[in-house]
Amino acid sequence: MDNNENSEVILKEIELKYQAINQKTETHLEGLLWSKPITYWDYIHTDALLSLQIQRTTLPDEMVFIMYHQVNELIFKMILWEMNQISYSENIKTDFFTERLMRISRYFDMLTTSFGIMEDGMEVDQYMKFRNTLTPASGFQSAQYRFIEFSSTDLINLVDHRYRDSIDRNTPFEFAFEHLYWQAAGKEYHTGKKSFLLEEFERKYKGMFLKHMEEYNTINIWQKFKQLPDLDQKNSELIKAMRHYDHTVNITWVMQHLNVAIKYIDQSGKGNGEATGGSDWKKYMHPKYQRRIFFPELWSVDELAHWGE
Repeated sequence: MDNNENSEVILKEIELKYQAINQKTETHLEGLLWSKPITYWDYIHTDALLSLQIQRTTLPDEMVFIMYHQVNELIFKMILWEMNQISYSENIKTDFFTERLMRISRYFDMLTTSFGIMEDGMEVDQYMKFRNTLTPASGFQSAQYRFIEFSSTDLINLVDHRYRDSIDRNTPFEFAFEHLYWQAAGKEYHTGKKSFLLEEFERKYKGMFLKHMEEYNTINIWQKFKQLPDLDQKNSELIKAMRHYDHTVNITWVMQHLNVAIKYIDQSGKGNGEATGGSDWKKYMHPKYQRRIFFPELWSVDELAHWGE
């Protein structure tokens, strides 16, 4: 096919495209005469992206902290993008399911290894100074991470293990929400009163969380897996991908996060050892205490008993 023939084929396909939506092809083609050529900086919105790093102090390493967490949130968005494809895929195939899960795991693998930026890329003295300007804000307040959890598994696996016997799939979402594992980190242990950190978090996001919980109740990753034909649920590559994702998110990534927190908050000899949000961060973050497991049915009794150890 020569260039003229190829152009005619493309123009015919363009015409069919616009006919399908009742649009005039010539109008859209004429619009191309006046459109500007795309540039990298316009496509990526580089100027807007690079204007979002605003320090609250004069300490240089605060910029590292800000940019690192903004990168994390962008990666979280990529993860949710892939999860959405799994959840809304009809008649999903095991190869597609496996490939998308491994994409997600690679994002979390990158997040795990990137903690070196935080661990070795900031002066402890600087961090312990500028972190005081962050109070009571906390990474606890990452809404996208909560969306990832809701999109991954049944709510019962996110409920504080002390209350799981009183909750099932018919429990109202509002009641389940009040007993999610991370609620304990935002409440005063003796009185049960919610901290300012948690109150503000819920004031902004609770409505969205409840909506997301309901939306993904039957299409989360675990439910999509259980909806596969029995033979597909035995697919070794898919099971391997499911287990890898579960372990990566709930042990590897969490433990690396915890180790960085220990270096700065607990072992630096500076400050009072408390998180900026005031949570009991060691028990909240460590997987062996909260037992965050997305797919418990894919692990052996022994593996479950020693989770996070």
